[in-house]
Amino acid sequence: MTAPSHTTILLVRHGVTATTGQVLPGRAPGLHLSEEGTAQAQQVAQRLLELPTRPVALYVSPLERTRETAAPIAKALKLTPRVDKGLLECDFGEWTSKRLSVLRKKPQWRSVQNAPSSFRFPGGESFPEMQTRVWATLERLAAQHRRKTIVVVSHADPIKAAVTFAQGVPLDLFQRTVISTCSVSAVVLGDGAPIVLSVNNTGSLAQLRPS
Repeated sequence: MTAPSHTTILLVRHGVTATTGQVLPGRAPGLHLSEEGTAQAQQVAQRLLELPTRPVALYVSPLERTRETAAPIAKALKLTPRVDKGLLECDFGEWTSKRLSVLRKKPQWRSVQNAPSSFRFPGGESFPEMQTRVWATLERLAAQHRRKTIVVVSHADPIKAAVTFAQGVPLDLFQRTVISTCSVSAVVLGDGAPIVLSVNNTGSLAQLRPS
């Protein structure tokens, strides 16, 4: 009997920056981890060492905050980070780098929260486009590493979109899922339907494995 051809993907959100929770940074360059974020990255690297199966590859969004988060992971797991544009943050267009306190006052904010499937950021990406892009990237990476475990360092919305898609949750409900900084979410992609092993894990990963 042939062994299941599945890939376990560990989705890691980048660490805290100076503007996390205050600004919608999007793809703006030059945003680095704060001191706390650097400590979080070191901690998640150690947590990944607890895995029952050692990851064989590490992929990362091109932005500074994700690459800085990936650096201690790469050192701990003895892997070379591979940059993949498919893992980028959503393109927030004209909303990039705007303060969240300002954006929440916009009439469109209700659509962002309650009907994201119908919303496109002015001059940027729509939520469906982001979800399709990220999921296609994960499928591509999974196909390259069958029967293996890999780590992907990305951003809150792409990870949230991927996890909820794997669960079959409608996109209009994906904002109900929280993805914390340096949390680990795990999905399994293979011949059948995707399986979600963990969402927003900030604790031990020692018992994380497909049943």
